[in-house]
Amino acid sequence: MTGVTILGSTGSIGLSTLDVIQHQGPRFNVVALTANTQVERLFQQCVQLEPEYAVMVDINAAQKLEDKIKKAGLSTEVKQGVEGLIEVSVLPQVEQVMAAIVGAAGLLPTLAAAEAGKRVLLANKEALVMSGQLFMDAVAKHNAVLLPIDSEHNAIFQCMPEDYYQGLNKCGVDRILLTASGGPFRDMPLEKLKDVTPDQACAHPNWDMGRKISVDSATMMNKGLELIEACWLFNTTADDINVVLHPQSVIHSMVSYVDGSVLAQMGMPDMRTPIAHAMSWPERMSSGVNALDVFEVATLDFQRPDYQRFPCLGLAEQAIRQGGTMPTILNAANEVAVQAFLDEKIAFPDIARVVDNVMEKTGSHTADTLDTILADDRSAREQAMNAIAEC
Repeated sequence: MTGVTILGSTGSIGLSTLDVIQHQGPRFNVVALTANTQVERLFQQCVQLEPEYAVMVDINAAQKLEDKIKKAGLSTEVKQGVEGLIEVSVLPQVEQVMAAIVGAAGLLPTLAAAEAGKRVLLANKEALVMSGQLFMDAVAKHNAVLLPIDSEHNAIFQCMPEDYYQGLNKCGVDRILLTASGGPFRDMPLEKLKDVTPDQACAHPNWDMGRKISVDSATMMNKGLELIEACWLFNTTADDINVVLHPQSVIHSMVSYVDGSVLAQMGMPDMRTPIAHAMSWPERMSSGVNALDVFEVATLDFQRPDYQRFPCLGLAEQAIRQGGTMPTILNAANEVAVQAFLDEKIAFPDIARVVDNVMEKTGSHTADTLDTILADDRSAREQAMNAIAEC
C-alpha cells in the first residue's frame, strides 16, 4: 500500500482525496490527517480511518481532539502546530503528501515534503507563488515528484510533452491557455459589485470550494495565482500564458503547439479527477467521477478576460513580471483583504484596492531565502491591515 499524508483533510480537497482513496480500497494507506481548527470533522475521520497521526494546527483544538481520541479508545497519536504538520510530511512510511492547506500556512510543510523527496500532490498554489525558485530547486535537489492538483495545472500537465521542463520553445509548445470560469460575477454590472455579499461571492456556479478560494475565484485572483504557479511548474513566463474565460468549466486548460495543434483536457468539474490522476500517475485509476457527456454539454464558450472587472488578475501578472518577493507580497495582501471582506469589514472591490496599495508601498527583495520570503509576507500583512483601516 502507498502511505499518504493529507495536509488539510477537512477542506474540500482533503475530503475529495479521502473519497478517491476510499473508492480505491486497500491501494492507499492514510498515515496522517491534519486540520486547523475543525476538531469534530477530523475526529470523525480518525474514527473512520484510524491513521497513525492526526495534527491540529491550533493548540487548543489539538487538546480537544486528543481528549476525544483517548475517550474513543483510538490509537491515533495527536500532534500540534506547524511542527506537527512538518513532522507528518516527512515520515518514512509516507510516499505521497497531499498539500491541500489553503494559503501561506501550507508553505512550510509542503516545502518539507519536497525536501524529503516525497511525491508532492500540490493543491496549495501559494507554496509556489511565495517561494517559486526555492521550491523548484528543492524538488530537483531531493528528487521529489511534483504533480499539480489544481484542475487547470493538472490539465496542462496532461497536455504537455514529456520534456516540457526544458522550456516551451524547445519542445514545440507555443503557449498555454489557462481557462477560468469567471466566477459568479462574470456578467454582473460593474456598479453593483460594491454591494455584493460574502455569501454571493462564495456561490461559485460550477465548483464546490472553500470560502477563501471562492472569493478568489470571484475576483479572479485565484486565476492570477494559478498563472504565477504555472510559470514555475512549466518553466515559462507570463508572456506565454493566456487566460481564457470558459463559463462551462468543461475544458480545464489547453496547450497550443507551434504546428497549430491545440490539445485540451476535458472532464466534469470535479476535483476527484485530477486527484486520482496525480495519485496514480503515470497509470490511471477510477476516481468515482462520471464520464463527461459531450451531448449534454453541447456548447463551449470562450471569452477574453475583462481587466476592469477583474483587476486582481492584472495585479498578479504585474507581480510575477516584477519578480522577487512581489508574488509573496501580492498573496499576503490578498489573504488579509479576503478575510476582511468575509468579515464584512470592506466591500468586494476593496480587495483589489488593498492589494494594489500594499504592492505600491511594500518593497520586494530577491526571493533567495525562506527568511526573506517570510519577512516580506509578514510586512505585507501589516501593510494590508493598515490599508483596510483606511477603507
